[in-house]
Amino acid sequence: MLHVAVDWTTISSLATGFGTLVLAVATFASVRSANRSARLAEQALQEQRRPIFTQSRLDDPVQKIMFVERNWVRASGGGGAAEHVDGNVYLAISLRNVGSGIGVCQGWHVTAGLQSSRIAPTHAPEDQFRLQTRDLYIPAGDVGMWQGALRDRNDSTYQNVPEAIDTREPLSVELLYSDQVGAQRTISRFALIPFETPEGDLNWIATINRHWYLDRAGPRSESQVAAAFEVIQREREAAEELARAEATAAEAAAAADETSGAEADANVPSEVVR
Repeated sequence: MLHVAVDWTTISSLATGFGTLVLAVATFASVRSANRSARLAEQALQEQRRPIFTQSRLDDPVQKIMFVERNWVRASGGGGAAEHVDGNVYLAISLRNVGSGIGVCQGWHVTAGLQSSRIAPTHAPEDQFRLQTRDLYIPAGDVGMWQGALRDRNDSTYQNVPEAIDTREPLSVELLYSDQVGAQRTISRFALIPFETPEGDLNWIATINRHWYLDRAGPRSESQVAAAFEVIQREREAAEELARAEATAAEAAAAADETSGAEADANVPSEVVR
């Protein structure tokens, strides 16, 4: 009869090692799941605090805004203000926070002319932004305002802006803002476009152009924005080329009609002409 010796010590060690391995795998999966849940919870909390600035609605109330010189400007719903008074430049925009968190204005940058995605595909460097001296908070889902002034004529930002206002040319304003704890920094580019009312008054319409998230990737990459702009540019060029061709054809047809009319008059007998 064959007797098999069993090394229970070895079997016990193998069983203990296997159990430890299973426990380690379970712990790793649990920790990984907990980390994923923590990241999702953090992202959800951030989205609850994220502000997003746009121009206010046209039916939002007019806002009266005062500067330190006691100069007042009026920013109507969906609009802003741009004034050049005694060498000083006063700017303001009526804003609406369409995000879910309180927004805090941190800084701003202004440029004469419209800054499109083709001319300026990225925002101005952060070190060129002028810091806000006032605490400008805009509640979630509510209206607020931004204001800024240029007074130093030797400042590079000052150049061309007064002339643009005097000649009624558009302005581009980039606002740097954050949530109420200073995180989730965002830059939004606005355009201030002048127009005259039927009564001859000068108003400024505010429009949003781009948003940049500085602390994380935005909803669209720069390559996607560039590709979209290229499509629009090609369509514009094709439409302009078609319009030029149609205008040339219309001019040629009009010239042909005049020539045929002149030839017909020349062939009419003199008795009939009299």
